[in-house]
Amino acid sequence: MPTSNTTRQMGLVSQILFILCSVLIIDTLTAAAALGTGVIGWWIVTLLFFVIPYALIAAELGTSYPSDGGIYSWVKRAFGLKMAARTTWLYWINVGLWMPAVYILFAGMVAELFLPDLSLGWRVAICIALIWLTVGFCNVSVHVGVWVSQLGALLKIIVITTLGGTGFYYAMQHGMANDLTLRSMLPSLEGGVSFLPAIIYNLLGLELIACLGKTLKDPVHTMPRAMIGASIIIAALYLFGTLGILAALPVEKVGLIAGITDASRILFADSPWADALVSGLGILVLLTLISNMVNWTMGSSRAAAEAAEAGELPAYVARRHPKYGSPVGANTVTGIVATLVILAYALLAQSNDELFWSVFAFSSTIFLMPYLLLFASFLRLRRQDPLTPRAFKAPGNRIVMAMMTTSGLLFVLGALLLFLFPQLPEGQIEWQTSAPLLIGLLLTLGVGEWLVSRSLATSTTQQLDAQTN
Repeated sequence: MPTSNTTRQMGLVSQILFILCSVLIIDTLTAAAALGTGVIGWWIVTLLFFVIPYALIAAELGTSYPSDGGIYSWVKRAFGLKMAARTTWLYWINVGLWMPAVYILFAGMVAELFLPDLSLGWRVAICIALIWLTVGFCNVSVHVGVWVSQLGALLKIIVITTLGGTGFYYAMQHGMANDLTLRSMLPSLEGGVSFLPAIIYNLLGLELIACLGKTLKDPVHTMPRAMIGASIIIAALYLFGTLGILAALPVEKVGLIAGITDASRILFADSPWADALVSGLGILVLLTLISNMVNWTMGSSRAAAEAAEAGELPAYVARRHPKYGSPVGANTVTGIVATLVILAYALLAQSNDELFWSVFAFSSTIFLMPYLLLFASFLRLRRQDPLTPRAFKAPGNRIVMAMMTTSGLLFVLGALLLFLFPQLPEGQIEWQTSAPLLIGLLLTLGVGEWLVSRSLATSTTQQLDAQTN
């Protein structure tokens, strides 16, 4: 029986850092900034009507139904085995689909900073090496992964506060690169919905800490504080970092891959150590990308392993490390999927930005779907399981709970549709862009349905054989 060292439990500060590392996503910070100054107002709207309800709901679910399964356990209680297995499949496999996009950005930044002539082949090789480095981190003791996440959180805070602080300093010296008046930052419906996917994507992941339930110190009391406290810090840092980039770089010059390095070159232009500062900040960003993937792989694989142990995913996924108890089976599958995706998209994409956005948009559609069931599970469990003690209970009556759940569902559903059909606000659908994403989504759902049905059938047969014998 695998064992793991759980004597060093995560307290409140460690949990907040873990959540910060999970949710703060520097690789899409420039994507939000590229949307223009109006994104600031939409950040605030999303904070009020999505982040706060989401944090309260996740905190109640995590403390009322604690386990390493996290979202899997909540959906299982609310909607049964098969729906929980489907949810876990999407929650887990999206990491393997998303990881290539993150490491494409990593390779692009390496080229931008140090190796401008780096070929696509070498970039893909870097991505594959980083994929298996991530798997290696996740296969050892959970405390190694937690240490990586804490370091990553601190580095992300340094990067974002540096961008924001130097951005304001730059504005004082040279004036703003964009019009950052109150009027320009107010949210508007005209084009406003185009901000939704990037913003919602940047704010998801608060619940990932629940997948480490056995390693948390006094989770009933610390987890709600960690989720709510981290959500406030995250929103403030995103706003601060976005303002920093917009202060230094005109919107039309913000790129998906080189946005942070371009902004930092302008911010540090007056310094005699400009090149060293740009390179140093770039290296910190690169390290945060690795920590982010370690976090998500570690959390999602544990949820997948718990589902596999219940016979709802293939038995291989349930394999654990004999010493550390880490989910080596799930981690290995994640690495294989990520490797295949990076190889496939390397053959199809024309440029680094295109390669990044293609993989990112596809993985994001998979990533968002489990959150529809997270919000639905909360409302269903509130109504059908009122007797379970709730050490932390989201405030409000049934009407408030229904409004919170509906708000969360609408935000996630809107982001999902806009990832699939980005031209929908203009009343158009460009099938050249949308069709590959839709086909990929349907194929992922189909593979998951086949695996779940096959695994459940095998598990049922084994249980019947055991009873017969």
